Amino acid sequence: MYQYNDFDKAFLAERNRQFRAQVERRIAGNLTEDEFKPLRLMNGLYLQLHAYMLRVAIPYGTLNSAQMDTLALLAEKWDKGYGHFTTRQNIQYNWPKLKDVPDMLDALGEVGMHAIQTSGNTIRNVTADHFAGAAADELEDPRPIAELIRQWSTDHPEFQFMGRKFKIAVSAGEADRAVLKAHDLAVRVVRNDAGETGYQVLVGGGLGRTPMVGKVLNEFLPREDLLPYIEATVSVWNQIGRRDNKYKARIKITVHETGLEEFRAKVEERFESVQPTFSGVDQELLSEIKAHFAPPAFRNAPVTEFENTYNSNPLFRSWVDTNLTEHRAPGYTIVTVSIKKHGQTPGDATAEQMRALAQIARDYGHDELRISHEQNVILPHVHKSDLPAVYAALREADLHTANIGLVSDIIACPGMDYCALATARSIPVAQQIATRFEELKLEHDIGHLQIKISGCINACGHHHVGHIGILGLDRAGVENYQITLGGDATWTAAIGERAGPGFAYDEIVPAIERLVKGYLELREGPEETFLEAYRRLGLAPFKAHLYPEAQANAA
Repeated sequence: MYQYNDFDKAFLAERNRQFRAQVERRIAGNLTEDEFKPLRLMNGLYLQLHAYMLRVAIPYGTLNSAQMDTLALLAEKWDKGYGHFTTRQNIQYNWPKLKDVPDMLDALGEVGMHAIQTSGNTIRNVTADHFAGAAADELEDPRPIAELIRQWSTDHPEFQFMGRKFKIAVSAGEADRAVLKAHDLAVRVVRNDAGETGYQVLVGGGLGRTPMVGKVLNEFLPREDLLPYIEATVSVWNQIGRRDNKYKARIKITVHETGLEEFRAKVEERFESVQPTFSGVDQELLSEIKAHFAPPAFRNAPVTEFENTYNSNPLFRSWVDTNLTEHRAPGYTIVTVSIKKHGQTPGDATAEQMRALAQIARDYGHDELRISHEQNVILPHVHKSDLPAVYAALREADLHTANIGLVSDIIACPGMDYCALATARSIPVAQQIATRFEELKLEHDIGHLQIKISGCINACGHHHVGHIGILGLDRAGVENYQITLGGDATWTAAIGERAGPGFAYDEIVPAIERLVKGYLELREGPEETFLEAYRRLGLAPFKAHLYPEAQANAA
């Protein structure tokens, strides 16, 4: 992973020094909250319902054990003992005191971390496939590209005060694990018919009030053209994008209103003037960056103990079957650690759990961890011979839940428990759904099913692309939950279809139970997933299970 050099360290120290002075001025009353707001947003600090919230960047989701230990320190020393992993591969601290934030940022700086551009109308934290560098299906590790984009975009003078925020994702796998088509701009590593490796660029995706699926802006871009092409794209949007209405000030609206072909022509024109200014400097930097992402020294070892434990321990076997993914190196596997124990807040990890994960990474994971947009933690490089020990350590930390990809592996935003924008609760709904299906003992029978919950129209819980999406809204002062069906966050991306009238808070969990039990009746067999059944049958039969009274009245 990338290691900060002297320039990086000096840059971060100066940024933190400046912000410390700004905080002191705010506390002294020399800055009003309105004057302080743009300064704190540049450093990832929000003012939420009950307190300030600090959002820390985890670029392309990659951490080492020292960094995870520092995240635990922040939770324990300056917050309430836990942090919240988000759908943007960040971590949020919901209870810091303003006077302590500079100390938190200094502690982060000591291990090469920060909160820069995790908020504000700028290019946000660059995200990536959480299996990058380990997945068996990828062409190459896409994280050097993500790091190149991160360095280019940090404090870029043209892109600090844009019409709205701008989100970029990268991936190189055959499967899309980065929700590329839901981003403002996405980069996919591809290979053309001549066997050359380059980039497919997508643009105009996004969720929120006007959900749209991203479109291909450039089918194949040579390696050396990527960064100037991205700069041209963002520059064109920054110039012609709307600023009269913040809800219309996203690139998806610009592409929609301008038309993809005209927008592409403007980008190509801008690219012609931008490209010569790079003069290959970006490629030199990329070569330096790539050296930081050399794969670990994989080892060979017998897997007899793993096989014996797998055959003799049903709990271990269930965890292996559910939480592991194929690795590109022989004898290795990718371990996804669920931060979704039934009844717990999705994405919340205690300081003790973070330290346990850091120790496991040191002992068994080549000192690497990843955070997924699904709010889980990844150990990307674990030899199968170490899996029994890893599982034992996870059990001790209460992190051994075997539910990855199942109905209780729910994505949920903080909702009205924390967020000033939320109009309904998300966390209690997620907790109750997970608990109910644990009681029913149906999760493994149901199979792969993604439920995503947002507490407002901004869609931080990605409800639009959930197989089952839940959107919490305010209806005359009462929480009301809409259900969407058939959403998809992969290469076959789709925006879910609204099922019908919303449900009250005390009705939403029974409605989801009826819906999922209905799917079990409708599917052609245990191999047919919820999404496959929905695409085969359409909305009507699922709607009948959601609204049985309406069906009875119609009959």
